[in-house]
Amino acid sequence: MTHTVLLFYKFVNISNPQQVLNSQQNLCKSLGLKGRVIISGEGINGTLEGLNSDCGEYIRQMHQIDVFRDIAFKQSVGSGSCFPRLSIKVREEIVTTKLPYTKDLGPHCGFTGKYLSSEELNQWYGDGREFYMVDMRNDYEYNIGHFRGSILLKNLKNFRNLPDILPELEHLKGKTIVTCCTGGVRCEKASAFLMYNYFKDVYQLQGGIATYVEKYPNRDFLGKLYVFDGRLALGIDTDKPDHIIVGKCSICDVQSENITDYWYLNKRHHGVVCSDCVLRDDVKLTKEIINPEPIKC
Repeated sequence: MTHTVLLFYKFVNISNPQQVLNSQQNLCKSLGLKGRVIISGEGINGTLEGLNSDCGEYIRQMHQIDVFRDIAFKQSVGSGSCFPRLSIKVREEIVTTKLPYTKDLGPHCGFTGKYLSSEELNQWYGDGREFYMVDMRNDYEYNIGHFRGSILLKNLKNFRNLPDILPELEHLKGKTIVTCCTGGVRCEKASAFLMYNYFKDVYQLQGGIATYVEKYPNRDFLGKLYVFDGRLALGIDTDKPDHIIVGKCSICDVQSENITDYWYLNKRHHGVVCSDCVLRDDVKLTKEIINPEPIKC
C-alpha cells in the first residue's frame, strides 16, 4: 500500500481562481500527484493520487493556506494508476448544476441542508427512525452500491438535471429527507436545492458515503462505493460474510461487481457486466472498439 487517493472539497469564496490554479499546479507537480482539481469562485473540489508521503505533504501544505486551513481530506488506498494525468481547471461551479440561482446555494452563502454525521445516521438506522434517504448519484453509481431503503432518482441522469427530480420527491415535502453522495460535495448543493423548493426538513450526510463506509463497513450501505477513478469501485471488508453484492449484470441479471465500459446492441454503455457476459461475442469492451461514440453521462 504505497499510494493514497485523496478526496476533498471546500466551499469558500475565492477572489482569484486563476491564482489558486497556478499554485495548485506547482504544488501537485512538485509532489508528482495525478488526478482532477476544479477551482471556482465558490471553492475547490478535487481527487488526487500519489505516494503516501507525497499525499501527506500535500495535506500539510494545504492546511497552511488560510482559506483551506480546515479542509477535510478523505483518504483511501490507491493503486498507483488511478489517474492517467493531472488536470486542474477553473470553472463556474465546483459541482455543476447550471441553476440560475446556484450562487445562492451552498455553505459559503449560509444556505445548505443540516449536517448528519455518520454516527448519527447509524443511530437513526438502529433506532428505526422514519426518514427518507435520497441518493443524489447517477444510476450506475447506485447500481453497484447504495444505502438500504434509499431512493434512486430515475430522472437524475446528470447532476445538471436537478429540476427534473422535483416531481419524484413531491410527496416527501413534509418528511425528513437525508441526501447522500460519494464525498458530500453534491449534497451541499442538492440539499440546498430542495430547501429552495420548499422541502421542510432536509439533512445531508456529512462527509458522504465514503466516510460512512469507512466507519461502518457492510452496515446499512450495501455493495461497493462507485468512485471516479481507475479503481471504479471501492469496498471495505468485501471478503467478510456480511458483505452483500447488490450489483447485477445489465445483460443477464446475475449478481456481479464488475464495472466496465462496453458496447452492446449497437450502443456504448457503462455499468455492471459479469465475467461471463464480458466474453460474449456480441459484447465488446471499449478498448476493443474503434472510434466509439461518446458516453452520455
